Amino acid sequence: MTNTTMPERNNEGFLEDARDWTEDVAATIAAEDGMELTEKHWEIIEFLRSFYKEHEISPPSNRLFVKAVKEALGEDRGNSIYLMQLFPGTPAKTACRIAGLPRPTNCL
Repeated sequence: MTNTTMPERNNEGFLEDARDWTEDVAATIAAEDGMELTEKHWEIIEFLRSFYKEHEISPPSNRLFVKAVKEALGEDRGNSIYLMQLFPGTPAKTACRIAGLPRPTNCL
């Protein structure tokens, strides 16, 4: 990973401007959480960024996040256990933060 200059973020670590996101920024945010991004992570991150581009909103809750992943990528990826293993804590919130997207509206 290169020495990345981090864009402005809010107090929860979400980018102030989603257009500032790069793969290096994602890797840096993930590393702050002790995560190293794998192909499995990138698949979900790319899905989220496409979802945001199409709908102009992050999946608003974990339940809708899981449902959207299931519809797009199948049952093996669209289940809460798989997503919690990849993105510990609150998967929708963690994944959106790493993907450079706004905080999901209904995630604590």
